[in-house]
Amino acid sequence: MQPLSRRSALLLGGLGAAATATGAAGLLWSGGFQAVRGQDMEEPQALTSVDGRLRLTLSAASGKVRIAGKDATALSYNGSLPGPTLFLRAGDRLNVRLENRLGNPTNLHVHGLHVSPQGNSDNPLLAVGPGTSFDYEYQLPADHPPGVYWYHPHHHGLVADQIFGGLYGAIVVQDDRPIPTIRERVLLISDISLTPDGRIAAVSVMEKMMGREGDLVLVNGQLNPRLAARPGERERWRVVNACTGRYLKLRLDSQSLQLLGLDSGRFRVPDDVDEVLLAPGNRADLLVTAQAGTAVLRALPVNRGSLGSMMGGNGPPRSSVGRSGAVLATFTVAGAPVAGMASVPEQSAPRDLRAEPVAARRELVFAMGMGMRLGAGMMDFTINGKSFDPARVDTTVSAGGVEEWTLRNTSLMDHPVHLHVWPMQVIEQAGLPVDIPRWQDVVNVPARSSVRVRIAFDDFTGKTVYHCHILDHEDAGMMGVIESR
Repeated sequence: MQPLSRRSALLLGGLGAAATATGAAGLLWSGGFQAVRGQDMEEPQALTSVDGRLRLTLSAASGKVRIAGKDATALSYNGSLPGPTLFLRAGDRLNVRLENRLGNPTNLHVHGLHVSPQGNSDNPLLAVGPGTSFDYEYQLPADHPPGVYWYHPHHHGLVADQIFGGLYGAIVVQDDRPIPTIRERVLLISDISLTPDGRIAAVSVMEKMMGREGDLVLVNGQLNPRLAARPGERERWRVVNACTGRYLKLRLDSQSLQLLGLDSGRFRVPDDVDEVLLAPGNRADLLVTAQAGTAVLRALPVNRGSLGSMMGGNGPPRSSVGRSGAVLATFTVAGAPVAGMASVPEQSAPRDLRAEPVAARRELVFAMGMGMRLGAGMMDFTINGKSFDPARVDTTVSAGGVEEWTLRNTSLMDHPVHLHVWPMQVIEQAGLPVDIPRWQDVVNVPARSSVRVRIAFDDFTGKTVYHCHILDHEDAGMMGVIESR
């Protein structure tokens, strides 16, 4: 593979300055569940818009579902894990009837899509009660950026449990000009812990404080699935980190990797990379040009910090140990080589907010500490000293304006910050400027560090949220309400 460019080095460093390898392999404990490894990789059902419209029903339920080649009892949309992949184009209208067959409230968030937060669109403040249904409607702008997005529940207090249990799926907004490839794949990477009889395992208080990491690391619900290609074939892998707390440092040795973009951001030309680090909620759009041989897609260990002396914590989460990390998939390249493919068309230069006037500057401080709010022995997770209150508006912005935010992390753990509706342009990382515009909707803020971003509050008004995307931290209060008006 090609050496890292300066942009890639900044990218990887910015996505977790504290990322380091630790320990010995230990990411695939199955807790007695008899998982099956090495099956041919399957992809979720694909649903594609027609004449500018996609209509579907998502039924969220607990029941039998196939996980790692065996029947288990978990949560799913429409009986499959992951749920169907939705293929859209800019300007499309998406209609989703969400049926709640769970025992608790739920709702639906279309993560990363630039759509209205009001009414029955991407509104995280509404609840769909057990035994009821709700009709969502999302209108994508005509200039919506292409890329890989995803959907999942967002009912406060239950987000981590419901996603960890199996409720998630991918969304692809397709390119106007196709990128030449032999095939395209969607890889949703998630983790889960199951009991020996195939039920979702209980999660301890300590795991919630750290941000849970499951014993099984899955790709499209499978354990170490097999992928095959011929030498010279170029594939497009759309990768989603659907884990509730696990960071994924992805590596595919002996293969040629190029990064088209992260989240909704797209580089002008593909960037040669050796590794890509995805915080929870991040997505990567990758080109893989196959080289003869067998390669293993791995998630290398990542130290995302610790609780220090608080709660008796002394080190990284238990399943973050391992020098070799987790084996995610096996890629076998054999057969007659194919002819080289056409070059990737140059993309439009990303918008750069650094030259635009700034309407306001703000600082958001993400903190963890001992407190009484959650009960004896529990921790408080706050933004600017406050825990989430859906009745309180924490930040009010002017629609159409550009703001500069400093995201400051005073804790001993990394926090990936997600803002709904509006992506963020990273302009400074740990005091160092970022020389090329980088657009993300999940921005990792390393422990005891800060990141500066600019945000254009275009197109929409209404209330939505920003929060830590370690979802146990969000459920514990590390979330705020923002209103654009």
